[in-house]
Amino acid sequence: MLKKTTAAQRLTPEQLTEMMRLADEADSVELKLTVPDAHRRATVQALGIDPLDAQVRQVVFFDTADLQLDRAGVVVRARRVQGAGDDSVVKLRPVVPGDLPNRLRQAAEFGVEVDAMPGGFVCSGSYKGVPRKAAVLDVLRGEQPVRKLFSKEQRSFYSDHAPEGVTLDDLVVLGPITVLKVKFAPPELRRKMVGELWFYPDGSRILELSTKCAPADALRVALDAREYLGGHGVDLGSEQTTKTRTALRFFSKELSTSGS
Repeated sequence: MLKKTTAAQRLTPEQLTEMMRLADEADSVELKLTVPDAHRRATVQALGIDPLDAQVRQVVFFDTADLQLDRAGVVVRARRVQGAGDDSVVKLRPVVPGDLPNRLRQAAEFGVEVDAMPGGFVCSGSYKGVPRKAAVLDVLRGEQPVRKLFSKEQRSFYSDHAPEGVTLDDLVVLGPITVLKVKFAPPELRRKMVGELWFYPDGSRILELSTKCAPADALRVALDAREYLGGHGVDLGSEQTTKTRTALRFFSKELSTSGS
């Protein structure tokens, strides 16, 4: 779960120390900022983001109707990516990198990342894969079971951390959500940034700006990104929204409403 701070959207010295301790043992750090929808258009214009550069994605989550996985800190997700095929991931959060077994840390498909945003951070372990036995669209159409999207190693990782008795094929489809992803490289920042615009079925949207870096560079990159975004009028103190939890809650509520 994201570790939140006060409305001032700043980490306390103790939280900053904890975040850097986790980052030192992680493989990467991703710095994120969500932009209120009321400011989305102005932000896109101010940063010179060209929507025509965007890649279309379709994201789908899998959980029980009452979100048992979410409560256990497990995220199961698959994506359809324009021009790049499908991918899948089983994610556990929070994790302490030093507590993970060596065999897991050494797996090429497994990574540990600290996600940080104004007011909070979380350290996650993700087992990624490319579906070989079914396409995401097959599962969305109900033609293949959920487990077919995940490798043997991903399924084992899931079994180790999912609530007892909840198998992959017990999960329901939560989604899909259409996402536009665009990469841009501001000259003054001298590094790549990513913008993702998530379109929820009720018409709401979340724009997330992010950049990844090595753990040793996290503080410098955070300061540079803050200066760049603030200098272009982006509100750095707005309430932050997590894309995944927003999606899970939306579709869980939709399921409960349709079943009542």
